Amino acid sequence: MRLIELRIRDLRVIRELAIELGSGLNVFVGANGAGKTSVLESAYLLSHGRSFRRGARDTLSRLESDGYSVFGHLQQGSGRERRLGIARVGNKLETRVDGETVGIAGLVKTCAVACFEPGSHELISGIAEERRRYLDWGVFHVEQEFLQDWRRYQRALRQRNSALRSVGADGELEPWEIEMSVAGERIARFRQGYVDRLRPFLQSVLNDFLGELGDSEIVFDRGWNDGQSLAAALAESRGRDRERGHTGRGPHRADWSLGFEKAPRREHLSRGQEKLCALALILAQARLYAAETGEWPILCFDDLASELDQAHQTLVMEQVLASGAQALISGTEPPRALAPDLDGARMFHVEQGRIDP
Repeated sequence: MRLIELRIRDLRVIRELAIELGSGLNVFVGANGAGKTSVLESAYLLSHGRSFRRGARDTLSRLESDGYSVFGHLQQGSGRERRLGIARVGNKLETRVDGETVGIAGLVKTCAVACFEPGSHELISGIAEERRRYLDWGVFHVEQEFLQDWRRYQRALRQRNSALRSVGADGELEPWEIEMSVAGERIARFRQGYVDRLRPFLQSVLNDFLGELGDSEIVFDRGWNDGQSLAAALAESRGRDRERGHTGRGPHRADWSLGFEKAPRREHLSRGQEKLCALALILAQARLYAAETGEWPILCFDDLASELDQAHQTLVMEQVLASGAQALISGTEPPRALAPDLDGARMFHVEQGRIDP
């Protein structure tokens, strides 16, 4: 999977530009605030429908602009070419694939971008929602029924929460609990299956990056007690949920944790080790995506040189080059680990929202 071209308008400091990308390494170099990250962010928008920067929704549009747009010309592994677009004008978000208006799910299904950036450590140290998003992005691309089950579950969850807040009787809760149980059990199976398939890829990458910590393990918590059905968990928690005004058990409370033989809890990890764990998770997910779909996602590395020491940069670049994946890399200077391979890379200079090859 490769982005042949990116066209960006009114995104952060970028007024308007068009970039023709190489099929391998694409390196964007410039001062802080020049717009390098915004290029990677635009590719990510075409894959996720949102930015990888936290709380970025209201700051994506360039100052004095009422919206932004990103267009991508994509070539899939099969050779098929697709045209993608996402645009926001005021409060309205529009997403298109091959000229047809689709929901964000249609955009996400078409384009896959995996990104390592300065906030990626929140996969380890952040809130559970970040870890659920990571998991669900992978599940969504391989399980055709996942989105339907998730929407079904969310509708029933909203209705149950509404009934809880109105102090509804058990008879008002039961229909929604039945709906939640059917969809929620399936969601949990999809997620557990994905974690099981991800595990060997993740252990392999972590052994390269953090072998000194010993064997690693990723453990999935589905959001309610093991050995108990979701229907039973919901019925059991009605009293407590009424007091709180919301549902406390179910897939919307799921999480996962990563531990090592010599660092069993995330609190035992340094910030640098958290970053390496996050990077390993992203690369392992990309490997699994390639194994299950037959093509690599597009890889983005924002400010790689400042996030990793040279030894780990070299490990990352070796894996990227071996994969043959397209990669977008940003920094105030080219990563030193790339020095032997820069002749084969497409280089861009970024300055005040302008980009020159």
